Amino acid sequence: MSSKPNLHDLSNYPTSAPEARQSNALTADGRPADVEMARVLHTQPLRMALDDSGGAIAHWKHDPLHDVVEPMTDHVIMAYNGTMQRMERRTGRSVAIGTFRPGVIIIIPEGSSSRWDIPKPVDVVQLYLPHNTLKRVADEVDGAAPTDLLERTAHPDPITSRLLLSATDVLESNDTLDRLFRHQLIDLLTTRLLAAHTGAPTTFQPTMGGLSPKVLLRSIERLRSDSDADVSLAALASDAGLSRFHFCRAFKESTGLSPHAWLRQHRLEQAMNMLRDTDASVVSVAAALGYASQTAFAAAFRKLTGETPSDWRRRVR
Repeated sequence: MSSKPNLHDLSNYPTSAPEARQSNALTADGRPADVEMARVLHTQPLRMALDDSGGAIAHWKHDPLHDVVEPMTDHVIMAYNGTMQRMERRTGRSVAIGTFRPGVIIIIPEGSSSRWDIPKPVDVVQLYLPHNTLKRVADEVDGAAPTDLLERTAHPDPITSRLLLSATDVLESNDTLDRLFRHQLIDLLTTRLLAAHTGAPTTFQPTMGGLSPKVLLRSIERLRSDSDADVSLAALASDAGLSRFHFCRAFKESTGLSPHAWLRQHRLEQAMNMLRDTDASVVSVAAALGYASQTAFAAAFRKLTGETPSDWRRRVR
């Protein structure tokens, strides 16, 4: 990768201790992934974002590991971001020796168990993917798509690694934008896993056309709504009569942008209009557009324009 995302941007995520989500009791199927990780790593994630699908994205920094990771109720996909090091993973009689470095991923399929020997501290971003999410995306893409994820150990896959690490580089402390981004990211990561990490990789057909003008207008009206309209990916897709997978592809075909990118650009235009045409304070603009703080709004505005809101206002008025 040409550059690493700033992983500490995960501070924008709402935190959630694993024990607050589910009991840490081991069931017949295993523990929730975040609970098992906390048990075996003897620490808590720096930050964790929960998704309404039941999945999560977490950032961990932990000490060397020499222990058995017991079965989990989620698939776990990891993008490594630490210093290069050799490691060993034992599953039954099988031994995998690999090198952790940026650009590699680790996949622990749901229900599997293995012993890990990692000699140095680890910096990693993890996706906890419920199997029902994997199956939903597989059904949307191709009803016959396999959902048997392969076990991967320090497997080169810069695309998946970059996608997972990108979770730390876009979040803006804006609940609507961040939730839509997480939905898109998890679906995109799941699509990538189906394409590259199953026993029979899925082949995706090219996008065939965008949304009809009527459906596109309805989608844009929902995204532009200043009310409490539901702009989740599920709501947008349902309103269009499409699956989430096909809605995202068709929306981008029609507009050139993903739903999240479109909404982000719309919020920027709203901010510019308010800064240029009204005397509203920057903190009032931030609150009106759903940002958690003036600082979060200013950081998001500067990321897109290269200027702070105050500097931009002085320049254009």
